[in-house]
Amino acid sequence: MGEQIKYHLKSCVWEITLGCCFSCAYCGSKAGKAREDELTLEECLSVAGQLADLGCQRVSLLGGEVFMRGDWAEIVNALTERKIIVSIITNGFLFDQDILKRLKSLDVESVAVSLDGTEKIHDKYRQKGSYRRALSALRALHSAGIPVSVITTLNGENIFCLEEMYGILQKSPVFAWQLQACSPMGNASQNEIPYQFDVQKVIRFVEDYAPGAAFRIGVADNIGYYTESEGYLRGNLSGKACFRGCGAGLTSIGIDSIGNVRGCEAMYDDSFIEGNIRTSTLREIWESPESFRYNRGFTSELLTGKCRECAYGRVCAGGCRSYNYFAHGKLYESPLCVRNNTV
Repeated sequence: MGEQIKYHLKSCVWEITLGCCFSCAYCGSKAGKAREDELTLEECLSVAGQLADLGCQRVSLLGGEVFMRGDWAEIVNALTERKIIVSIITNGFLFDQDILKRLKSLDVESVAVSLDGTEKIHDKYRQKGSYRRALSALRALHSAGIPVSVITTLNGENIFCLEEMYGILQKSPVFAWQLQACSPMGNASQNEIPYQFDVQKVIRFVEDYAPGAAFRIGVADNIGYYTESEGYLRGNLSGKACFRGCGAGLTSIGIDSIGNVRGCEAMYDDSFIEGNIRTSTLREIWESPESFRYNRGFTSELLTGKCRECAYGRVCAGGCRSYNYFAHGKLYESPLCVRNNTV
């Protein structure tokens, strides 16, 4: 076990149900119907205790749709009472006063609402009426005193409405806007969603609009890296943040609704499952010398393509493992590195 002491779990993304009121055209987990064997409340409470025991500091809950699970509040409470910071990602469609009341009483740090374009584009990929419900959720959350942000999943179509979306969000009570790349997995792959886009356009957009915005604008870990504006691209107001490589299995884990553990919940492929909490404890999985070898065993010799030649390769380690895997199957070569896509 001595070899694993240096790996300290800091964050977890936890899919508490696959049940969802949508079946989005690009949903990576193909959510919609809850699995028959999803973790029971008792098992979820045990997971909360195990996360705390490992020193996990932050948990992001998602689905499916978190609020489709009737005992979601009890799961949140089990985490927050252990001093774990909790955020929730939602499509914003099911909001009502009861949910808002419980969110406020549970001391949730923030809620992120998915908004993937203007009304026509957002509803096209999700569900008619979902755009207006999402905006309504933003306002309701803010009115209830709950910090709210927006996550936008970029593809080859909505990349052209970033400026228009910015204008919409300028009138909305959000504290942050994250731009992430649509990964060609799950429904996105099956429906042949045009996931490729000009990464330079995204970088230029953030560089142009972030300085004067009333909220933080940043890119997710699957877009980048190491331009002169790297710090601001990461949504950090100090401008000092930078991407230091994929944290899957190094500082973070993902747990799905039936207890499978991965280094990252975006690595939605059975080949990345390191174990299941029904047959092993989280500590056993985390501390196993065989777990997360794709990252724990990383050396710069594994880099391929332009990443192998890049001076930053040793630091960024080739970018986002999940996006790399689903985009072209090369774990250590980023197709969305701005340094590899100069114009």
